[in-house]
Amino acid sequence: MTDWVGKKVLMIGAARQGLALSRYLAGKGSSVILNDRRPEEELSVVKQDIQGLEITLVAGSHPVGLLDDIQLVCISGGVPLDLPLIQEAIRRNIPITNDSQIFLEAAPCKVIGITGSAGKTTTTALVGEIARQHYALKKPEHHVWVGGNIGNPLILDLDKMGTEDIAIMELSSFQLEIMSRSPQIAAILNLTPNHLDRHKTMAKYITAKARILTNQSNNDVAVLNRDDPNVRELFAEVNGRRITFGINPPHNKQDATYYKRGKLYLQASGQVAKIIKSDLINIRGTHNLYNVLAAIAISAAATFSLPAMYDGIVNFKGVSHRLEFVRSWRGADWYNDSIATTPERAIAGIDSFDQPIILLAGGRDKDLPWERLGQVIQQRVDHLVLFGEAADLIMETVTGQGKETQRFTVDHCKSLEQAVQKAAEHVQPGDVVLLSPGGTSFDEFTDFEERGRRFTQWVKELS
Repeated sequence: MTDWVGKKVLMIGAARQGLALSRYLAGKGSSVILNDRRPEEELSVVKQDIQGLEITLVAGSHPVGLLDDIQLVCISGGVPLDLPLIQEAIRRNIPITNDSQIFLEAAPCKVIGITGSAGKTTTTALVGEIARQHYALKKPEHHVWVGGNIGNPLILDLDKMGTEDIAIMELSSFQLEIMSRSPQIAAILNLTPNHLDRHKTMAKYITAKARILTNQSNNDVAVLNRDDPNVRELFAEVNGRRITFGINPPHNKQDATYYKRGKLYLQASGQVAKIIKSDLINIRGTHNLYNVLAAIAISAAATFSLPAMYDGIVNFKGVSHRLEFVRSWRGADWYNDSIATTPERAIAGIDSFDQPIILLAGGRDKDLPWERLGQVIQQRVDHLVLFGEAADLIMETVTGQGKETQRFTVDHCKSLEQAVQKAAEHVQPGDVVLLSPGGTSFDEFTDFEERGRRFTQWVKELS
């Protein structure tokens, strides 16, 4: 256990992760400088949170002089590594870490880590529900902790954890790219283009994700998607036991989960168990079928009971902003899929429905390929409502698909609120109105959650 007393720490980024780690380290006796590029007048909530703690807030810029006498630099997830302040810290050989690394170094209990390009939050939340069902029956005196990139950073709960508890954490590529510790159970759900505005190349993005496996021991477990070609390339990186998940049964007796004739199965140690019928799953879409198969595989790695898996899946209703049903209005069902911040996620949202679709797409581009989404829009969407910075880019992509005739109609809007109003003008009974943007929210909102909340608000205000 690291002795933090008297340690001089620079925390770069005063968002959720940075604020949580600053409070933790200050509570352990460290002297913390919390640095954020935003002006101080925008950080009133941060100032209130750190009041009375040994934390000095430096706002408005990232002066290199902050590194003088610093013994450790910590980075919040959204802070890019090419920031000059971070590059100077590297040049000075100052150690660099983050909240997830420090948590893994100190966690007294078993940790499950889940990453991937899509489905992380849903799978993490579902595994948490299964774990709670298991512990309620087997270990009611112990606790299940769910967090990381989802909800609260787990560093805030570290001092409350016991050795028989279990922690389930979502991990992003931003966190993983500087980490040198791996959880005892590590899952990679899928690897499709994402965050290339930060990682620049797909190879670097995959390398960051693969770090969840790098420091596992031969006693640890890796849960991997055997249907994803990029994930299959990482099979050789596994140091311990491997459990795979996918739609079709594996070709051999390997430990795996799969789908067959409307049922989900677990194959482990040469035995096969039916877990649940697919029509009992409350979250829709093929991508969510993969998430449930992954959750079963992760639960098997953690030795959760089969009844807990069944009960956890049946009781799980999904996560906010992920194909979340908002309301029926004028005979159409309206869905909030604000989490769809990549074209691949938007495709998964569209593919979850058979009804005519009015699609709300846009936001800010992350330097990702849009061609496949353009093809899917041509094939599946009846009316397209574009909004935000990426509207023209999406329109250029859709109209460049080589189709002589366009089967859908289009509206361009400056804002999401206007897009909701336009969708309301076109809606017909039997339609699905789907916010599945394909871009990030940062052109108009602080994050995808605010975008989803505002969309839900505006849809509920329709009269």
